Amino acid sequence: MTDVSNPLLQPSALPYGLPDYSAIRPEHYLPAFRAAFDAHLKEISRITMVRSMPTFENTIEALERSGEQIDRVAHAFYTVSSADATPAIQGVEEQLAPLMAAHQDAITLDGALYWRVQQVHDQLDQLDLDPEQRYLVERHHREMTHAGAALDDEAKARLTALNQQLSTLSNTFERNLLNDTNDLSVVFDSADELDGLSSGELSAASRSAQERGLDGKFVISLPLFTGHPHLAQLRNRESRRRIMEASRSRGGRDNANDNRPVLAEIVRLRAERAALLGYDSHAAYVTADETAGSPEAVERMLRELAAPSARNAEAERESLQKIVDETEGEPFTVEAHDWAFYTEKVRAARYDIDTAALRPWFEAERVLQDGVFHAATRLYGVTFTEREDIVSYHPGARVFEVHDEDGSPVGLYVLDLYTRDSKRGGAWMNPIVSQSHLRGTLPVVVNNLNVPQPGDGEPTLLTLDEVTTLFHEFGHALHGLFAVVTYPHFAGTNVFRDFVEFPSQVNEMWILWPEVLDNYARHHETGEPLDPGVVERLRATETFDQGHATSEYLAAAWLDQAWHRVGPSDAAVDVAAFEAAALADIGLDNSAVPTRYSSTYFAHVFSGGYSAGYYSYIWSEVLDADTVDWFRSNGGLTRENGDRFRRRLLGVGGSKDPLEAYHDFRGRDAEIAPLLKRRGLDA
Repeated sequence: MTDVSNPLLQPSALPYGLPDYSAIRPEHYLPAFRAAFDAHLKEISRITMVRSMPTFENTIEALERSGEQIDRVAHAFYTVSSADATPAIQGVEEQLAPLMAAHQDAITLDGALYWRVQQVHDQLDQLDLDPEQRYLVERHHREMTHAGAALDDEAKARLTALNQQLSTLSNTFERNLLNDTNDLSVVFDSADELDGLSSGELSAASRSAQERGLDGKFVISLPLFTGHPHLAQLRNRESRRRIMEASRSRGGRDNANDNRPVLAEIVRLRAERAALLGYDSHAAYVTADETAGSPEAVERMLRELAAPSARNAEAERESLQKIVDETEGEPFTVEAHDWAFYTEKVRAARYDIDTAALRPWFEAERVLQDGVFHAATRLYGVTFTEREDIVSYHPGARVFEVHDEDGSPVGLYVLDLYTRDSKRGGAWMNPIVSQSHLRGTLPVVVNNLNVPQPGDGEPTLLTLDEVTTLFHEFGHALHGLFAVVTYPHFAGTNVFRDFVEFPSQVNEMWILWPEVLDNYARHHETGEPLDPGVVERLRATETFDQGHATSEYLAAAWLDQAWHRVGPSDAAVDVAAFEAAALADIGLDNSAVPTRYSSTYFAHVFSGGYSAGYYSYIWSEVLDADTVDWFRSNGGLTRENGDRFRRRLLGVGGSKDPLEAYHDFRGRDAEIAPLLKRRGLDA
């Protein structure tokens, strides 16, 4: 019997099925999950107990109709657990992790269900199915096989145990990282130590200190990646060093939040699971069901890019060293914490651009309304209306209703812009409700960023990197909003991991597009547009510092591959030594250019969904750069171009092989030349 007092177990009465977070309490989640698990298993049992032979309707479509309640509860919870992980929510997540893994295995490894799916798959050519239905059969069969549904009972039991252990460890990794990141926030006694920051940045640091009971001090919170945006501005070298040291030590100290033993065990168990499933390594297992196909294909690309990237980074380091030698009274060797600061000096000398000075032109609300939304309206005809009457999961999360040009509803977009101690680092998009004709649902999607919030009454002025992040994450949101599919399995961004970054990277092109930039890049006090000369110089810097940027990314992508190519008996215990050997192997062991994520805070691969898949960003960028070339050659920001991209790529969600969808959009396969040119690697 359904517990009517639990708001998670009833369809929400709010627009678009947005969960009624005002009524949901932490204690509602676990009972809701348990009830939803039970309901889902009964639905699966009804499928497997059908006496008639398997058909598309009584097996595949019935499988798609099942699990609606668990999807609703899970989307509601995981939105909160990543964006507002209070101690109560963390406690729920710790208990939930093995339960969720066990439930997923109970479905995926169900022998009777797999037999029925296999029967439908075997008669695929004799069935009268449309392309989406046919692909749905292929994917269910492939995914269940890949997950271990064909294993014997003993192997399945071991696989289930491994999956539960891994889910618990991944949750531990994320909790440790959040706690250690908060613990390592850098406290400064005076504004003098933060010389170079703007008044808004100082205000944000002061606000952060006050929230921790440190009145009169300044707290610099750490982002997910190595380093900090402030390193480009801070004149005090010791302050830069302190921030970089804190950043790089996360999860690697001998304390309760030490992630080294956690990640080593994750690596070992993933390797054991891969072997159980018949693969040489976890990387081989993961890439077998991605567009890359194999870790060897990934390695070929990473090595092809690593050598010229390292070469360019070394040339950039020499330029920085020259600036230090010429301008500092007591010259020193450029180190990692110096790179961003002196890069800005080189940029200013070479291009007459100070990126920190651009922030007054990037006021957050204007960037959102007149940049991000404006570009989407111009391209796709959609409009965004804020719904202040709809309460989301946190007071800082704003809700916008999205409509098509003809007035028909598209869905809801939620933006959660500011950082807080209960929010995990980085930026991301996730669905709360997924679109599906079968279920009669429209999408609700969330973008989370971690922008420091200034004091009351002060404007939020973004860095150019933060502007890029907002456009990037909004590209994911558009993918989630625009996918129009029948079956929930294909909803939104449910595509191959090494394709999912493609739409988000494409959306970054509009940042400096003339009609978009001129509309949002206005001084927050005077309204003056950004100087056209500055804009031209910005465009001229597109390959500037790309040796560093590409090297730090490739180093992280290779670390991910290296960890996940080991066998179950080879998992390293000495994390630092393993990292050093891996980076030396690919020629990216430059102490001044540390990897974008060190292993102990590499959340993408040890607590997120990118294990053996962090290469996806540059793999997708091949498609992205090729697509940007197409837009430039076909008139740019036009409805015709937007409609083509929406209809043939964003709109199909996961209902079509992504490379086929790309070929349908572009008229050919992607070429790598535009990527090499963009990153300055074509010389």
